[in-house]
Amino acid sequence: MSSPTTPMELYGKVAAQGNTVRLLKSNKATEEEINAAVKELLALKLDYKTLTGQEYKVGIPPTNSTPVNNNGLAVEEDGGDYVDPWTVQTSSAKGVDYDKLIVRFGSNKIDQDLINQIEHVTGQKAHHFLRRGIFFSHRDMHQILDAFKTKKSFYLYTGRGPSSESMHMGHLIPFIFTKWLQDVFDVPLVIQLTDDEKYLWKDITLEQAYKYAVENTKDIIACGFDVNKTFIFSDLDYMGQSPGFYQNVVKIQKHVTFNQVKGIFGFGDSDCIGKISFPAIQAAPSFSTSFPQIFNGRKDIQCLIPCAIDQDPYFRMTRDVAPRIGYPKPALLHSVFFPALQGAQTKMSASDTNSSIFLTDTPKQIKTKVNKHAFSGGKDTIEEHQQFGGNCDVDVSYMYLTFFLEDDEKLEKIKQDYSSGKLLTGELKKILIETLQPIIAAHQIQRKQVTDEMVKQFMTPRKLAFDF
Repeated sequence: MSSPTTPMELYGKVAAQGNTVRLLKSNKATEEEINAAVKELLALKLDYKTLTGQEYKVGIPPTNSTPVNNNGLAVEEDGGDYVDPWTVQTSSAKGVDYDKLIVRFGSNKIDQDLINQIEHVTGQKAHHFLRRGIFFSHRDMHQILDAFKTKKSFYLYTGRGPSSESMHMGHLIPFIFTKWLQDVFDVPLVIQLTDDEKYLWKDITLEQAYKYAVENTKDIIACGFDVNKTFIFSDLDYMGQSPGFYQNVVKIQKHVTFNQVKGIFGFGDSDCIGKISFPAIQAAPSFSTSFPQIFNGRKDIQCLIPCAIDQDPYFRMTRDVAPRIGYPKPALLHSVFFPALQGAQTKMSASDTNSSIFLTDTPKQIKTKVNKHAFSGGKDTIEEHQQFGGNCDVDVSYMYLTFFLEDDEKLEKIKQDYSSGKLLTGELKKILIETLQPIIAAHQIQRKQVTDEMVKQFMTPRKLAFDF
């Protein structure tokens, strides 16, 4: 079959492929099928741009600008980037263009001025995730700092969708950073495990979903959170125990229409109603009255949410609803995605063992995975590499070091040596292996010490070490 030659035909093909991607998602297709369909979508969009000289825009055909019904497409698309709460794909080996994402999402860049303010208010050097742009975007962080200066408290909220028993290194990013925030600001923290979401989206039983939540809780506790300042909860467990939480869910549900949810998340007519109402459940912990045992019924305590940028659609919706139900808008800190071993075109996935380094991996598994799968920015031959140098922008081993090697000077030297060709790919991988192995080994020791009794303590609704 010949490929379409007119812009309009190609436009139709891109739109149809977009529908295919959405259908695969709503029908719980495998990650492999979805990724293949997304890849095809990106290729078609590239063809469209080549043919028309313009980016493909949903609802704007090439011949006129009359918007067409796009069935509430939720994905955030720009050039070759495709970002929603379930899929992250880009055609660029450098990864998602985060500056474009800031513009499109309407958030603010974390600049040096904000980092200086955080250091000034906390009296601590900024975490390397802030210094290196791993947390790169925010909403209303200035407000949090201003309030904190006047002794007004806030609380932290982050979460995890427990889709498997074992977490990978990418899952640690929000928890490592949240732990730092809790330490320097000394505030309460709530951690939501969306086992209900995983039951609705994946082919697992309720019992499995809850079991994953408990197992993931052990990994989260192993990050070193303080039991007197932290409440971890499973939705399946907590929703039935807390009228305050459920009342907030219902208030949010009343103020968000089906059309809005379709527009934000791309739900279709064949999606189960559980999915359609779920965003209200992820939104509810943003409001302090969801935790009366911690905040003594106060409704004016602002919330700060550290999360990956793909979760932002949930909280754009939350921020829109907040003033209408009499609550402060949550503030946010957004992180970049943790790239898959195979390259930054997609984020690391718990369901693809070769794309991920798991917290259960042995030193030998880590070594094999990095050496075999980590995408290299090096040249094909040693001679070429020494002459032209490697490309840190696309090299996954270097990217991982920006997350996990804390020494700024050492990292800068690695960048210079690799870019100049002095450091070879094998040597760079060796540095990464030697950086990751002790981190994961230490995490495994910490996790072994987490007992069922400790899990129960963290997950019991109770007053924390703060007076409100």
